[in-house]
Amino acid sequence: MAGAISSVARNRVAADSTLIVEDITASAARHHAYAGHETVLLGRDDERGLTAIIAIHSTRLGPAIGGTRIWAHPHFDDALADVLRLSEGMTHKAAVAGLPHGGGKAVIIANPKRQKTTELFDAYAEMLGLVAERYFTAEDVGLTLADADYLKARTPNVLGTTRGGSKNPSPVTAFGVFLGIKSSVRHRLGKESVDGLTVAVQGLGAVGVEVARLLVDEGARLIVSDIDPERVDRAVKAWGARLAEPDDILAMEADVLAPCALGGGLNAQSIPMVRAQIVAGAANNQLATVADAERLAEAGILYAPDYVINAGGLLNVAGELASGGYDRDRVFSSVRAIPETLATIFRRAEEERTSTEAIARVITRERLSMADGTGRPG
Repeated sequence: MAGAISSVARNRVAADSTLIVEDITASAARHHAYAGHETVLLGRDDERGLTAIIAIHSTRLGPAIGGTRIWAHPHFDDALADVLRLSEGMTHKAAVAGLPHGGGKAVIIANPKRQKTTELFDAYAEMLGLVAERYFTAEDVGLTLADADYLKARTPNVLGTTRGGSKNPSPVTAFGVFLGIKSSVRHRLGKESVDGLTVAVQGLGAVGVEVARLLVDEGARLIVSDIDPERVDRAVKAWGARLAEPDDILAMEADVLAPCALGGGLNAQSIPMVRAQIVAGAANNQLATVADAERLAEAGILYAPDYVINAGGLLNVAGELASGGYDRDRVFSSVRAIPETLATIFRRAEEERTSTEAIARVITRERLSMADGTGRPG
């Protein structure tokens, strides 16, 4: 199905539209982060201020799901790497969670504080409409619930809205991450609670701040950082959290490091600085490379694979597409299964003497292989 998009014009989408969409799958295949994507589209609309990439990694298990991120990447190659890695991660996330969906992601290259306009979203809705059968999107960094509502009114393939949808998925993601942190603590530290433990929370966005609140409510002590000083100030005043600079948070002495900001922070340079026994947080693509999972394991640090622990938001929006429609109780039942999934991964990693990331990827391949009946890893 690579490159197969119904009714996508090679140039202008329609005679009366200023949006131009190009299938760049072939050129993206040369990128180091490509990982066998089915389709990669580039949309440009100079008149309405849109530059966007939609990457569909896999639909082998079903229509792809993945949020739309709005971020002012300084270079196009940075945006392409971001969307390719994120879309692949969504395939892993859906597969490990047992969902009948594949992975996709979109990035709009813009400053979310200054460049979001109704014209930009009108153009993006046109682009989304071209993949309505294969890709469903939802909120992500820079795209708010109100933005998702606006898009939903213009194209059907938007989830997590107030327009008959499951609403903001962030609290559900945070709840799953909180449960996943507790599962990690149970496995590594033998404790049933985070009470009295120190958790370094990197990033206090919609998910990170809710994770922090849940941790504090159970008695954890917090160290926090964020690029927005106001968010940090609120956490310090409300919870007595200790402040760490964004560049220093990874090296803080803590029981748990919870990355809840943008990805790529755990790499060959930063991992030797990590002083926590556990890394478990909400951020996508926490590892700069797969090899970094081995580095964490060699350092004796328990890593909760990001696409396992942060699957709550996906489970929430995917519930809208389930037979019978959205059922909140059914969704939360699935979210409450995240700790046992992690526990299984932790045990297998120890038994097979490999990293937790390697085991999570094996589970993905096992489930993808069943989709096409080959009995072989996909």
